[in-house]
Amino acid sequence: MLQMTKTPKGDFVHQGLSKAPPAILMFWLVKICATTVGETGGDAVSMSLNWGYLAATALFFAFFVFVVAVQIRSRQYRPIIYWLVVIATTTVGTTTSDFIDRTLHVGYMLSSAGLLALVILTLIAWRLTTGKIAADHISTRTDEAFYWLTILVSNTLGTALGDFTSEVMPGLIGNIARAPPGGWDAWGFELAAVVFAVLILAVLLLQISKVLPTAVSFWAAYVLTRPLGATLGDILTKPTAQGGFDLDRFAATGLIALAMVALLLSSPRLRKPALT
Repeated sequence: MLQMTKTPKGDFVHQGLSKAPPAILMFWLVKICATTVGETGGDAVSMSLNWGYLAATALFFAFFVFVVAVQIRSRQYRPIIYWLVVIATTTVGTTTSDFIDRTLHVGYMLSSAGLLALVILTLIAWRLTTGKIAADHISTRTDEAFYWLTILVSNTLGTALGDFTSEVMPGLIGNIARAPPGGWDAWGFELAAVVFAVLILAVLLLQISKVLPTAVSFWAAYVLTRPLGATLGDILTKPTAQGGFDLDRFAATGLIALAMVALLLSSPRLRKPALT
């Protein structure tokens, strides 16, 4: 049976277990699906339902607060609750980033820089508070609070990075390669997806070669999989003139959510916590 002790700081320690799943390949595939659901779902409420970015952000943030409270109060890893929190952070990240960039007109470059600084500051605060930065081994409430805060900010950053890259990549490619019929603008999301896929592969190779510490590679991959999911979501739902498949946002959200559930059901290891 799982035993629990209480530290002097009041954190419950789950002896030998974690409240996060292991960061195996299937974890990253499910995470990319979750970020795609967040992108299409966030856009469905803010755009298709015409709620606007601020109202949609308030809705999704309230949902995030509820599910993360359930997650933190739970004394063990519960896959359904865990992944609902991940989805909540991606929907909040999508509408928050869009509100900052499109309503407040801060701009993708400036907002990306600010959010990146916030991710780094959160990780530094985590390190100073606990003496380490955890990856998939989350066994105290202090680590868990920092874990979800980092995920929330990194998913917001990822949305801004995805939008920024999809806008600037056509111009960059146009300077070095002849444009296909219709121009490079129609390939912005596909180009951005390739860029982030390559960056994720680079992080993987650096981690395998022991150049990057495990925690650094984990959080670098976590940030990068968000814009990859965002661009995949845009590919599914944007008009064909912009390089998308013009799928209904609600339909796309449902399809990716089903794929996410199928991946979870096919991977017994993701239904169990990571070992600490």
